[in-house]
Amino acid sequence: MIRKEREIKVIYVLVLAIFAVFLAVPIVRLLLESFLGEAGAGISNYVEVLTGQGFLQALGNSVAVSISSALISTVLAFFMAYSIQYTNLPGKFKTVIRTLAVLPMLLPTITYGFAIIYSFGKQGLLTRLFGRQLFDIYGFNGLLFGYVIYTLPISFMLILNTMGFIDKKFMIVSRVMGDKPIQTFWQTIIRPLLGTLAASMVQCFFLCFTDYGIPASVGGKYEVVATVLYNEMLGSIPNFNRGAVVAMMMLIPSVVSIALLKYLERYNVRYTKISQIELKKNPLRDGICGVGSAVLILCILSVFAVIFVVPLVQEWPYQINFTLEHFQAVFNDQSLFGVYQNSIFVAFCTALLGLLVTYGAALATARSGLNGRLKGVIDAIALVTNTIPGMVIGIAFMFIFSGTALQNTFFLIILCNVVHFFSTPYLMMRNSLSKLNSSWETTASLMGDTWIKTIVRIVTPNMTSTILEVFSYYFVNAMVTVSAVIFIAGARTMVITTKIKELQYYTKFNEVFVLSLLILGTNLIVKGVLGFVIKRKEGKKEK
Repeated sequence: MIRKEREIKVIYVLVLAIFAVFLAVPIVRLLLESFLGEAGAGISNYVEVLTGQGFLQALGNSVAVSISSALISTVLAFFMAYSIQYTNLPGKFKTVIRTLAVLPMLLPTITYGFAIIYSFGKQGLLTRLFGRQLFDIYGFNGLLFGYVIYTLPISFMLILNTMGFIDKKFMIVSRVMGDKPIQTFWQTIIRPLLGTLAASMVQCFFLCFTDYGIPASVGGKYEVVATVLYNEMLGSIPNFNRGAVVAMMMLIPSVVSIALLKYLERYNVRYTKISQIELKKNPLRDGICGVGSAVLILCILSVFAVIFVVPLVQEWPYQINFTLEHFQAVFNDQSLFGVYQNSIFVAFCTALLGLLVTYGAALATARSGLNGRLKGVIDAIALVTNTIPGMVIGIAFMFIFSGTALQNTFFLIILCNVVHFFSTPYLMMRNSLSKLNSSWETTASLMGDTWIKTIVRIVTPNMTSTILEVFSYYFVNAMVTVSAVIFIAGARTMVITTKIKELQYYTKFNEVFVLSLLILGTNLIVKGVLGFVIKRKEGKKEK
């Protein structure tokens, strides 16, 4: 038992060291940089930014569009989750909704904007089909549309997961007691979900507020904080000190999000037992939910249809004869195909290292006798990484590692991704490990096995499904992220998402869509293969 604790402590220290060096130190450096100026240390940078023209307007714009998007996404996500959990729609139809609703997560957000332009612009695919432009795509409208597409899958998964743990027998109890349908709906579905719905709002708001990909393409003159930050750091006249101030201002929602998420935990309803009941037949309910969900999915997918059309025609929208020239050009251009290879390498290494870090962190919190406060430190790190903007991490890395051996290296990008996406995989690992038999290590130790052997031979085989899910999560997110890596990727270490940003300046949208399809195809293959393996593993367990 002493040996086990010693090994766990080593793992614990290594995990803390990673986050101390690659999260705490860079953020502290960023904070210090925000107070430095030509006249020395002070608050002059903050005064300059806060009183300067445009920043407060951009802040107000960010808040307005983020709140609107978060509200719409949460309502739509609830509707789709309700269609799956509380209707008698066919099982295959529910599976289709569940699968297609999360497809946008497999593409980078910067692609969303270009898809909106080529779908709803004056010469867009859907504009031509409808015969008129449906709405002005630049500014608030375009951002709102893009943000809803971006955050809907995250909100949907969050609400669907919690909804699956609500005991439906209380609906029967409510009806027996004579409650009206609206009272039953409120008491047995909405109230148990209040904490999750609020958490969805917070999460969606934060994702919209800190995203750079969508404003980069459809923001237009409607400036938001993310574009202000990018322009301060990498614009025509960069000002790193002012950029550091904007980055610190972007951390305010992070602090608020952490406080709100901690507060909202008290509203989570946990049922000791989930009863399986047959839902009451209601053709009207099922019809509305079925048609509504189908229309929602169709609307989302129709936006991305253009990605498959534009790169396969000669020149959209003037020469629409079929061609594979654009694909051939990308595959023959070593600089373009090279960034695809870079992306796969970074994604694979991120998934591998992220898996090791999250597994080690989860072992320390779920399978050890460490002090509760020590475990709380890792839980706090997970909470912080869940709410800290990727752009802020990227800028902090740029400040701390510029001029070092790590500058413009794949290793730095990989570590940035591991830190940035740590929260969800860690929670997945911790929850799965905590459900396993807690006496396995003790029994193995009494039989003479080392702790490492026990983990490798007993614990890990029972964690296969979660391990593959964590690997998949890290891989997909590393393939689609843009906000953090855009500040630390160099010419040699450029990945697809940063290359797409560069191609935007040269209006090479055919190449943009080809690269986007490569990302989508790669992510679909990885998700499909790993999902198949997970199903087979779970099927064997059930037998």
